[in-house]
Amino acid sequence: MRNIYEKREVVKIAFIVVSVLLVGTFIFISNSLMKSLESEERAKMEIWAEATRQVASSDINSDMSLVLKVIESNTTIPVIHTDSNDSVLWVVNLTIPTKDTISYLDKKINSLKQKSNLIQVDISEETKQFLYYDDSILLKRLLYYPYIQLFILALFIVIAYYAFSSSKKAEQNQVWVGLSKETAHQLGTPISSLMAWIEYLRTGGDASTEILSDMEKDVARLNTIADRFSKIGSQPKLESLDIVPLIEETVSYMRKRVSSKVKINTFINLDSAPVNISKPLFEWVIENLCKNSVDATSGKGEIDISVSEIDNKLIIEVTDNGKGIPKKNFETVFKPGYTTKKRGWGLGLTLVKRIIEDYHSGVIYVKESIANKATTFRIELNKSKD
Repeated sequence: MRNIYEKREVVKIAFIVVSVLLVGTFIFISNSLMKSLESEERAKMEIWAEATRQVASSDINSDMSLVLKVIESNTTIPVIHTDSNDSVLWVVNLTIPTKDTISYLDKKINSLKQKSNLIQVDISEETKQFLYYDDSILLKRLLYYPYIQLFILALFIVIAYYAFSSSKKAEQNQVWVGLSKETAHQLGTPISSLMAWIEYLRTGGDASTEILSDMEKDVARLNTIADRFSKIGSQPKLESLDIVPLIEETVSYMRKRVSSKVKINTFINLDSAPVNISKPLFEWVIENLCKNSVDATSGKGEIDISVSEIDNKLIIEVTDNGKGIPKKNFETVFKPGYTTKKRGWGLGLTLVKRIIEDYHSGVIYVKESIANKATTFRIELNKSKD
């Protein structure tokens, strides 16, 4: 199995892995920084508690200027100083509401107790006081910093991933359009030449009527193929057509061009099934699905094509008894480059999906697949209102 876009998938996965590693690294650094700051603030509060103890236990003649400077130096860390009964002695760097002050302080003290943000101050053997401290404004801001980083990085990843996917899709579209237009252009020259030769042989009488008729059919077929490719890349004109005879006609064409060991059956219980479609593109869909089924059966098996109506939608199912598709590849089969053949670009089912979903506003998917028993592709189209 080969995929011509597998390198892009590797790049995409690598981008996601690198992004996750960057996010993890930034969060780890931020957490380390916060823990360091928490430890630093704890150390400051222990020094502050010692200064408080010295002020409370010193006599009136002692020089407390240095100790007081230590106490006054705290301008960022909220502190509640209480006695042994948790009665508040004084408060620093904390905005206290004018109403329900006592209730507010009690809740704050209990909250700091649960966080273990308290330091015991031993004034004497009998007297103990407590310092309850909260995180500084800087530390509180840093607590949100990892989440802000995570949000910004996640936003960056989403935007980058979207841009990557959009550029990939745009590039694929350019490839489709370029390939289609070039194919249509290249087919034009031999078609014109063949038409000229047919006219020459007809007027010259050097060829039988049967040979000329077959040549005209082949030229008409080449014209159809060129018309199909020319419609890729631009919105085709849709018209209300009955797909019942269209499918029968396409199946009749395919029966003559596949192995006689492959039997193609049709099960159509509708008298008519009007749908807004582009005839050459829809024929291409049926042909590609039939060819895909022929490949799946290795040139020996049965293909059933059914048309039914459910809830005002036309349901077209193509079932073969080939080797089947693993469930994990139900969506992958429609991606460019997916193929199980030794030769080929793996574009048939991608074209089918593009034609049905982009040009006909329908859906196509693998309904079910049982290995070596049955694989069913389902197309759902809206019925024409005409």
